[in-house]
Amino acid sequence: MSTLIARRTSAAALGLATALVLAACSNPSDGGTTEVAAANGGKTKINISPDQHRLTTDKVNSIAAEVPEKIRKRGTLEIVDSTGSAAPLTFHATDNKTMIGVETDLAYLVANVLGLKPHTNSVSWENIFVGLDSGKYDVGFSNITDTEERKEKYDFASYREDNLGFEAKKGSGLKVSGPKDVAGRTVAVDSGTNQEKLLVEWSKEDEKAGRKPVNIKYYQNASDTYLALQSGRIDLYVGPNPTAAYHAATTGKTEVVGTYSGAGATLQGLIAATTKKDNGLVKALADAFNEIIDNGTYAKVLKRWGLSDEAVTKSRINPPGLPKTNK
Repeated sequence: MSTLIARRTSAAALGLATALVLAACSNPSDGGTTEVAAANGGKTKINISPDQHRLTTDKVNSIAAEVPEKIRKRGTLEIVDSTGSAAPLTFHATDNKTMIGVETDLAYLVANVLGLKPHTNSVSWENIFVGLDSGKYDVGFSNITDTEERKEKYDFASYREDNLGFEAKKGSGLKVSGPKDVAGRTVAVDSGTNQEKLLVEWSKEDEKAGRKPVNIKYYQNASDTYLALQSGRIDLYVGPNPTAAYHAATTGKTEVVGTYSGAGATLQGLIAATTKKDNGLVKALADAFNEIIDNGTYAKVLKRWGLSDEAVTKSRINPPGLPKTNK
């Protein structure tokens, strides 16, 4: 790992882990909140009720005019996210049906700037891309990593740093910084993700070096994964660092034992709004992101969900992403 990436990913992990420290509790009398320890030693409440009181911002006519005519006439922005995601990215509120989280909040702000009514659609991970391909959905907001392979079919407007987290049972003594640390370990990962790509390549690297390959496991949902982690059937789970740190903070049963850039050893990974390639929407999305970055609502949303350390200073269209061969 390069010194720059090591420092940035470590800072991201530390910032989130200290923002969301250990035990948390739901408080129904307070409308449904989770209370976690804040970095300053106080308490931070995260609203997990369906009544989100989301931040809003004004329409910007010059940016709205960049939206393809078909979408402008429809009047809605068809947003797709994943039902398999988890707090604080996208997850169900206390009513078990309303999708909330940082991804949803940012998508709503972008829709505000574009003068469109946001309409969210929650599907399985693979169906995000099926729906984008068919034109059923306009844009994916689901912690989607910018990768060179995906760029062949999709356009990206970046909006957050992408860092991966390796989560282990608390007190495991494990530390992960590279391939040798997972050699011979049983590690769970979600199929079709860049985390899986990284893990597969690390396993191959271990074999070439004469070490044992990684025993990769897949589970249908997060609850099954964490049950396997607690029971000792797996050693590690690798996923988005925000969800790993949030889970560790709110349960006190696991810990993040390593982080890594979502784009590999030499490049800071980026999360991006994802559209079908050349559908004409990506410039409007990037300009909308830059508007909310400039007007301060972007920073407020990230702070609300404990993700300030993953902020970017500018949205970029199709920036360098995870290489096809992650070395």
